[in-house]
Amino acid sequence: MKIQELTPTDLEGLWTKIENKVNRMMEQIGDKIPHVAKADGVYDHTRSDAWTSGFWPGILWLMHDVTGKEHYKTAAWDWDRRIEENFIRASNLHHDVGFQFLPTAVIKYKLTGDADARRIGLEAANFLAGRFNLAGKFIRAWNNGVRAWHEGNTGWSIIDCMMNLPLLMWASEELDDPRFSHIALAHAEMALTNFIREDGSVRHICCFNPITGEFSHELGGQGFAPGSAWSRGTAWALYGFSTMYRLTGHARFLDASKRVADFFLASVEVDLIPLWDFRVDDRGKAPRDSSAAAIAASGLIDLSKHVPESDSSLYLGAAKRIMQSLTQHYATWEQPGHEAILLHGTGNLPQGQNIDVSLIYGDYYYVEAAAKLKGWGNAIF
Repeated sequence: MKIQELTPTDLEGLWTKIENKVNRMMEQIGDKIPHVAKADGVYDHTRSDAWTSGFWPGILWLMHDVTGKEHYKTAAWDWDRRIEENFIRASNLHHDVGFQFLPTAVIKYKLTGDADARRIGLEAANFLAGRFNLAGKFIRAWNNGVRAWHEGNTGWSIIDCMMNLPLLMWASEELDDPRFSHIALAHAEMALTNFIREDGSVRHICCFNPITGEFSHELGGQGFAPGSAWSRGTAWALYGFSTMYRLTGHARFLDASKRVADFFLASVEVDLIPLWDFRVDDRGKAPRDSSAAAIAASGLIDLSKHVPESDSSLYLGAAKRIMQSLTQHYATWEQPGHEAILLHGTGNLPQGQNIDVSLIYGDYYYVEAAAKLKGWGNAIF
């Protein structure tokens, strides 16, 4: 199967499809907080403290910014306050507040200057900074009560958190206060040392002694096993290190992003969409993860802007081919009753959760990648 690059003509047609689809999603989703749509094509209604709660309003803010149309802004407006309520009640907010408040409060403030959105974004950054383990120089993952793999998680850190660091970098710039960027940089350096293997593959969970900060061991997490290569985690690393290069100018972060990108592109299936783990045993029966492809495509577009021209076309071309594959073979254009955009995502296979489904973060990063190809420049991750 040869996948062609998405052409400018293709992109114009795609954007029309996306706009029509999102308008329909607004009617179908209504006031729900979507996370997963299963075989019936109906998005669920999850909790406002779920790590995915910011992605649907993120799509709406992005659509408003690209099109200038007010109905997207109106629909997105109150989401930051809705999620913020979890700061004043018992909730499960944790290391993923960047995923929740960057595409709500922070972009709202950037686009409108709303003072309350700024306050909420800074509140989230303070919360995230408070999770920093000084001894291990990592932002602690999840909250108490996780007993997977028969151990506590006080000393756990995960690769996903790379995508939350821009919240700290934004707060540091906004307040002219380097404390936040110190934490983001320390975590990124820790991740560079402990998460990225020599071949560009990526660990999901790194476990540290929370008192001494000493690295102990890795866990497979949402991947197949320790030593394997969970494809969405690979995409988080590709994107996250590229972002940290953009925000800091430190070449070692760019080198890490390139190494992970090369591993990702060398490991995808023939249609450029990865299996849920690149090193799963029975590849013939392993489901793909369209969300990992969408995240990687958006990250590759960014990466292509930071590398020499000779490498730029490689990464940008790969992103366009991934987007073409998703558009032609994984989207729901012919299913008007389906509330999501992308099919065939994999949430957490080791836990038996959300396998071969639609995922709101897959939808978000797909729309984000399409917007970047159109020239959208208000990056929030």
